[in-house]
Amino acid sequence: MKKVRVDYKDLNDRQKENYNFQKVAARLADYGYNSIRLSDDYNGADFIALHIDGESMLRIQLKGRMTFHEKYYGKGLYIAFRQDEDVYVYPHDALREEMLVNGYTEASNSIVWVEKGSRSWRRVPQKLLPLLEKYKL
Repeated sequence: MKKVRVDYKDLNDRQKENYNFQKVAARLADYGYNSIRLSDDYNGADFIALHIDGESMLRIQLKGRMTFHEKYYGKGLYIAFRQDEDVYVYPHDALREEMLVNGYTEASNSIVWVEKGSRSWRRVPQKLLPLLEKYKL
């Protein structure tokens, strides 16, 4: 067995996606979820997480950063991403609505949102951290 830690920056895009899936799945396991990777993007989900209670199931889109996209609306998706050592899994539609209710309109007023229907941040803006905190695993 090789016992040399990899540097995330040295991975290609596919390797980064695999790495992120493993990190998120491990964190979800701490909360009783078994994660199953899907071979295709099923209704926007990259993987599903089934809870040991036999009732709860999350359909999750894996991202490299906090993201909203109009193509995910109405699909009941959660978005999972890592920032440093933190893992977040948030309900896509509900968090965006919560942002708007709390007066954070940057997502819907940005040029990228208006032209492409999406918005993401390389790092979570400080003013969004309080809303996102409850989704941190």
